[in-house]
Amino acid sequence: MQALKPFWANRAANEAAIRGFLALDATRSQYLDGVADVTTVNPDLWELDQRYLELPGRDQVMLDLLHDYQNNVKLYPRWQEYLRVNQPPALLPWGQNDQFFPPDGARAYLRDLPEAELHLLDTGHFATATHDEELAELIADFLDRCVPDTGRVRRNDEVHLAPRAG
Repeated sequence: MQALKPFWANRAANEAAIRGFLALDATRSQYLDGVADVTTVNPDLWELDQRYLELPGRDQVMLDLLHDYQNNVKLYPRWQEYLRVNQPPALLPWGQNDQFFPPDGARAYLRDLPEAELHLLDTGHFATATHDEELAELIADFLDRCVPDTGRVRRNDEVHLAPRAG
């Protein structure tokens, strides 16, 4: 977030520097920085992201999004109040080595949600690139414990489909 603050303060003067975030090296680093073994990360992930970033006009969309993120930051106090008042169940899987959203940001949730489940994973920003199976298990377990049974098929239930009509 610190890198965006000058851009938020003066977009025109700082746009060129922020454009660097849209280059292939920056996209690749989002997937690899903080990862213990970079050979486990499929390069198709950043290559596909980069192809979309390079579509006509997409750079402007991304610059607008990055500039607008300052409005999210301004809303943090309202979100924090909502969490304190409502105490929703929360699962916080987080990259221990995430350079964009460091672990202190994850721990901050615990001030408002002391019962939240924080899982710091040995990875960077895109935890799904390295810990997809672990994340799937965390999510399934969390949902099994925290979402009321509605009679729908659950993770460990057998699926029985009704025969098709006609």
